[in-house]
Amino acid sequence: MVNHRIIVESTTHLSAEDLAALRENLHEQRLFRQEQLRQLAGPVTSRAEDRLQQRAAGQVEVHVKLAASARMVLADVEAALKRMEEGSYGACHLCRRPIERERLMIVPQVRHCAPCQRIRQAIP
Repeated sequence: MVNHRIIVESTTHLSAEDLAALRENLHEQRLFRQEQLRQLAGPVTSRAEDRLQQRAAGQVEVHVKLAASARMVLADVEAALKRMEEGSYGACHLCRRPIERERLMIVPQVRHCAPCQRIRQAIP
């Protein structure tokens, strides 16, 4: 069971309602990505095999990249839920300052505050 008191204390910029909404959003994202991966890796029927053979190489590549992206997002969502359980959710992985509430509400699995994310993107 999650200790909400610890989470709220470590992420004082987020209300209990914010955390509940973020948790629900993360659970929905997890279910969506799990279903997406099931569909992408679903059993191949003879009709599906025919369609796969008709696809251009670029379409198959898109399919593979979509599955890789879904796995990556799912891993990020799982990590965010784990941080919630541990009480470290909402803290930047680099500077340890609170991640902006608005940023978390848009991308609840985000790991970095905006300034640190800009720095990470600037580094080749």
